[in-house]
Parts: sequence; C-alpha cells; structure tokens
Amino acid sequence: MKTYRPIDIPVLRTCALKARTSKVDRADFGNPWQPGGTFADFLASLPNILGADDLRRLAEAIVASHRAETPVVMAMGAHVIKVGLNPIVADLIERGILSAVALNGAGIIHDVEVAMIGRTSEDVQKGLEDGAFGMTKDSADFLNQSIARAAATGEGLGAAVGRHIVETDLPYAGESILGVAYRQGIPATVHVAMGTDVLHVHPEFDPRTVGAASHRDFRLFASVVSELEGGVYLNVGSAVILPEVFLKALTLVRNMGSEVTSFTTANLDFIRHYRPMTNVVTRPTSLGGTGYSLVGHHEIMFPLLAASIIESLGS
Repeated sequence: MKTYRPIDIPVLRTCALKARTSKVDRADFGNPWQPGGTFADFLASLPNILGADDLRRLAEAIVASHRAETPVVMAMGAHVIKVGLNPIVADLIERGILSAVALNGAGIIHDVEVAMIGRTSEDVQKGLEDGAFGMTKDSADFLNQSIARAAATGEGLGAAVGRHIVETDLPYAGESILGVAYRQGIPATVHVAMGTDVLHVHPEFDPRTVGAASHRDFRLFASVVSELEGGVYLNVGSAVILPEVFLKALTLVRNMGSEVTSFTTANLDFIRHYRPMTNVVTRPTSLGGTGYSLVGHHEIMFPLLAASIIESLGS
C-alpha cells in the first residue's frame, strides 16, 4: 500500500492584494436601512451582487420591454394563487405590464375558488384519508360549464373560464387572474396534463373538450411566444409542465420562421429545479438575451419584483 507524507511547501509565487482581481467590491455593498425611507431607498440600499442585482436587472428588463411594447409573459404554477398573489398579478395585468399569462390546470381551480368565495386550498391530508379530497361540487360544476362553453364558442380554456367568471359576476371576480385577463383582453392560456387535477375525477368532466380547448390555448401561447423578441418571459412556480410547454412553443415558432433569439427569461421558485433552469433560463437564451434565476418564497420575491417595476415606471 502506498504511504503518504505531508507535502513540503516551497517558496510560492505571490501577488499584491491590490493587483489581484476581486469579484466583490465595497462599491457594490448594501447600505444600512434608515427609518422613514421610501421603497426606492430600499431598492437602492440592496447590494449590487448576485440575487439582489438580478432582481434589479430583471425589473429593468421588464420596464424596458413594457416601454418598447414588446411582450412580458408570465407563466405560473397554482402555488402563486395559493400564497395570496392574485391581487398583485391582477394589478400588473390592469397596468398593462403583463401581456399574457399562462397557467397549469390546477390554476383554474384555485382561481375560480377565489372568485367564488374568496378562499381556496383545501386540507389535502385530511381529505385524502376519507376520500373527500377534490370532491367540491360547485367549483367543479362551474368549471365543467366553462369547458362546455369553450366547445360551443371555439374559445381556449383560459378565455372560456375568464369569460364565465366575468359574465356570472362572481363575488370576487376582481381578484381572479383569468377574469381580469379576460376583461383586459390579454391572452390567458391554460395547459392541462390529464390526471393531475381534482377536476378530472368528476364524472361530468369531458376530457375530449378539455384537450381540444387546452390545445387551442397552446397554439395561442405559441403565437405570443412568436413575438417574444426583445421581451421578457417569467416562469413563476411551475417546475415541469409550463417549462416544457414553453420549450415546445419556442421550437415550433422558430421552425416556422419567427425570429425569437434575443429576450430575457427568469425563473422564480423556492429551489432551483432542473427543468426550469434548462428549459427557461439556459436553453432558450443560448442565441442571445439573458436568463435569471431568483430563489425565494413567491409571497416575498414576486411582490418585491412587482413593486420594483411599478416604482421604476412611476419615476
């Protein structure tokens, strides 16, 4: 067996500290908070380093895109709704900052529940134990009626649900993302994976109609992506479905001749997942543009981003 002995350290080549390249400079340090400051003061107090700098740069990219009238698209998992962000997303739609929104299948369930009673998110553990999980009748009936409307009108699933929310004048329609998107006339698409949502266990559910409506939404989503050059694409809280939908839409429109090579992408989530990092942040921006990853709780990070955008536009 080979034996090892401590290495002898000879005279080394050294350099002066001032001559060495340093990645952190005190000019980029954060500043202590002073009582009575404004939100603009808070933003200015953040370090110009890593996540804080990325937050600032992403907000700047969204502001620039808004002013240039290029799309700012937000794809979102249902958890965004479940942590109370509907009013903030709706506000960005009403201000004309968001050009389009995309949801997964769970998103329409939680959005409709908020619009109907101002509450959502059942106790899954308790309901699963006695088979009651997902068995709420009135929200399922409302969504199945929306699906039937989509078949009758040829609408996509997002538009059909949004229109139904508005026309029914649900008590909290003003806090519905789909309802606000419908009123403002922006694309709101829903991308369903069969078997993933509680709606799919109800006997009235029509998978053929949902599949057709969701595919119409995919084509509408691809139309939005075809004009993303110079714009911004946000993926907030979707770890698998929407990153995959985005990648397929992007390759489709590039194959059809759309020039979509330089734009900004960002993934916001609790942790770094493989699929959003590759399918949103890295791969789509390989020909140009910039991808960001902001890690943190949605209920903290997204309001910070939204406030940064509004503050910049207001000034």
